[in-house]
Amino acid sequence: MSDGFDEVFDWVVVGSGAGAFSSALVMLKAKRSVVVLEKTALAGGTTAKSGGVMWIPNNRFMREEGVPDSTEAAMTYLDALQALDGGVAPGSTPDKRLAYVTQAPRAVDFLVEQGVALERGPRFYPDYYDELPGSCKTSRTVVAKPFNLKELGPLHDKLRPGFAPFHAKLVEGMEAGHSRTNPKAKRILARIAFRTVIDKLLGRKFTTAGAALQGRMLKAALAAGVDLRLDTPVDGLIIEDGSARGVTTLRDGKPWRIGARLGVLINAGGFGHNQEMRDKYLPGTRADWSQTPEGDTGDMHLELERIGGSLAQMDQMVGFPITPSPGYEKRYVMPNVQGSVAKPHAILVDQSGVRYMNEGGSYELFCETMLKRGKTVPAVPSYGVFDSQYTALYKISDRFIDKGVPAEWLSAGYIKQADTIEDLAAQLSIDPATLAATVARWNGFIANGRDEDFARGERQFDNCGFMGDPFSEASSLGTVARAPFFAVPVVPGDVSTYGGVVTNPDGLVVKADGSVIHGLYATGTTTASVMGNVYAGAGSSIGPSMTFGYIAARHAAGINEAA
Repeated sequence: MSDGFDEVFDWVVVGSGAGAFSSALVMLKAKRSVVVLEKTALAGGTTAKSGGVMWIPNNRFMREEGVPDSTEAAMTYLDALQALDGGVAPGSTPDKRLAYVTQAPRAVDFLVEQGVALERGPRFYPDYYDELPGSCKTSRTVVAKPFNLKELGPLHDKLRPGFAPFHAKLVEGMEAGHSRTNPKAKRILARIAFRTVIDKLLGRKFTTAGAALQGRMLKAALAAGVDLRLDTPVDGLIIEDGSARGVTTLRDGKPWRIGARLGVLINAGGFGHNQEMRDKYLPGTRADWSQTPEGDTGDMHLELERIGGSLAQMDQMVGFPITPSPGYEKRYVMPNVQGSVAKPHAILVDQSGVRYMNEGGSYELFCETMLKRGKTVPAVPSYGVFDSQYTALYKISDRFIDKGVPAEWLSAGYIKQADTIEDLAAQLSIDPATLAATVARWNGFIANGRDEDFARGERQFDNCGFMGDPFSEASSLGTVARAPFFAVPVVPGDVSTYGGVVTNPDGLVVKADGSVIHGLYATGTTTASVMGNVYAGAGSSIGPSMTFGYIAARHAAGINEAA
């Protein structure tokens, strides 16, 4: 097959997300050659920058802890989610959902066997729609254990940094984040500080969350012989006789053709930083609200469409509500402001002063609801409204302001402060009577113990450490009644787009006529999500990315279930 190619590998991977490395490990274990081509200067993709959580039903860690789960329960839940949406998502067929649910726990087992140290995710991650049949009210999530980047040797500084570059588990970070209501927070912070000192003395450099997951998989792949190439953008797919034969790229500034004996896997992320594509598919959103890395520009979406792949669910994104505080566009990671407005003593209102959603729950649904609301009532930005009970306990954006509001926030007009709700409304150009009525209605709900409009607090996730406050009796409900009052803008950011090329249960790219392009596979946010137009729970993008990378490599290598 070398004719016409500058070099040939068994498995060619475009991008370096979770699916890239899981697929590489499958192929390398099968004694196949693998090259991973990453367009940017850093490996790891959006996964490395994320929480690194994977939604894996019926996983080994649940079984070890005696937590009941099953394929049937997970399928019941995913099927119920599709019914919630009321439509048919091409990327989420019943057979593809079944492939995911059955293979995801096997993929985790495989990673553990390759030396990738994983564990059950925090209890803060119940399924996002736990009122549905088949849901899990504890956690179906799997995460990586903290990782010492120095174990990557000379490549330790070539992994994309994560948002939590310290020696702590996700659960510790979440619990320590409630520093004014969790009596254990100071001890947790002290433990983390102690580890940091020891690590510095021993020359270690720990990270956690997504960077730990990607670091651990990269370490295993390097040990197995992967050829990782950074600063190597792929600009074309080579399709001959209906099959993928390789890719085109550059080497030393010159065109370079790489052939693939078994197949090509695309794990190149979404189009978060392509404003033209956002305007087409996600109008009302902005690239500078996206948390994705700079290489997330949809190149492979356009290339897959060019060669006949069928794009679907392109109006979906993994929403991540942010507040555009001064300098936000320069920050590596922006705080998720939903974790503020979903806490006690806070609500979200549109530009008419009306509350229009449950502030807790799925961040994907939060942003989707905001965008839908904006079609009839101005809602981008919406406003988080807080009182001084809130500011005494929690941060706005990433700062406590009870001792004083940052001067730059005031001078930029970012935050509004007033002694009455009516005065706050006037500063926001909202009818004072409307906002006052909204707040009075909310306070009445608190007095009666139930949010009668949107049932905030009735889902488990509303009250967890990521949204509400499990260390407070109020949990997620609390009056907005004590002056001074504050308001900040909230916009629909994202941690990735959520639509792309349709794939079949084996991960093969599907054309508009339903046929597949042989030898061409895709996974992650390059694809139309197996979850459909909803988000099942934490890790509903990384879990499928890793799993369908695993599935695709096994299919391409001809590995059967017994192998």
